[in-house]
Amino acid sequence: MAPDKKILFISLTDAPNGAENVLLTMAKEVGNEIWFLKRNQGANLKIPDHLTACYLSEVSIASGFARMIPKLRSFSPDLIMSTHPYLNAFLGFLKRLGYLHTKLIARECTSVFTRFTGLKKKVYRLIYRLGYPSIDLLVCQTELMKKQLLDHNRFIPDKKVLVQPNPIDFIKIMAGAEKPLINGDARLEFICSAGRLIPEKGFPILIEAFKSIKSEYPHLKLLLLGEGKERISLTTLIEANGLTGEVILKGQVDNPAPYFKHAKVCVVSSIKEGFPNVLLEMMAVNQSVVSTLCAGGIEEIPGIHKIEVNNVAALSNAIKQTLAATKATDVKVMHNYLAQRKPEIFAHSILNALNNLN
Repeated sequence: MAPDKKILFISLTDAPNGAENVLLTMAKEVGNEIWFLKRNQGANLKIPDHLTACYLSEVSIASGFARMIPKLRSFSPDLIMSTHPYLNAFLGFLKRLGYLHTKLIARECTSVFTRFTGLKKKVYRLIYRLGYPSIDLLVCQTELMKKQLLDHNRFIPDKKVLVQPNPIDFIKIMAGAEKPLINGDARLEFICSAGRLIPEKGFPILIEAFKSIKSEYPHLKLLLLGEGKERISLTTLIEANGLTGEVILKGQVDNPAPYFKHAKVCVVSSIKEGFPNVLLEMMAVNQSVVSTLCAGGIEEIPGIHKIEVNNVAALSNAIKQTLAATKATDVKVMHNYLAQRKPEIFAHSILNALNNLN
């Protein structure tokens, strides 16, 4: 696509979660504007000066949807990219109705048809059927995600689906890792994990695994970075296991890289993910990383300890083996892998794929 084209990025909110960060990374490379249907009430993405940000609502996502419709007509972009199923489908439906005439790129942020069941899964089936036929290019994070998408949506042609691994802003992560830990955390020896406090992240499994190794490593803490709806239940679990003060819920941390750098072990304990971007951030600054096989593509990553999901014993053993390792993984192995995920490679691969469809 020519550099003078008007490229618009749209997200539900500016919460600094994985999908939103990936969209912003793409926008920083090739975008003109990024719209958010609603401004997040907590932590927010950091928008660079060269990118115009528009917040359609301070009240609700629903009102953001309503305000987006007339604004799209007046802005008239050449290309729109979005990354949430409801938003993807809504934009596709507008194009199907003839209201939009722009090219649409939709990134799948998770495998909704394997993640959800019951009524919620049926709703997703409906919105995909209504909106996705008009999307020009669908971007999946892994081959497994592509297979699951096509298996559940036979109307989507294979040629319209691109597998493009998530990007990592390596330079930004490395720079952030040089910042000091504060509030006494620099004096701690700790294991670190990060993500929204939601069931899919598997934090109860990690807490149980940590408890099982605590007697061997009495000075070790477990720090969980992130905020979410499971805070109360996780706090209850921590108290029930006698781990108050040993497992620490740090809340939202704008720059987790120093924690990843100084952790004795970084852990991804998720049960199911599209792909855990935080794993890439951990690998950028730490050679001692453990991850569950919670997403396609993880089994191919070199230099990390990989285990099955939802298994306390396996996670406990992996953490102990990593703590006891006398020889660290060759950092070049990890960095060579991450070099394939540069933001510019991510952005231009997607735009080239769209051009090749034309």
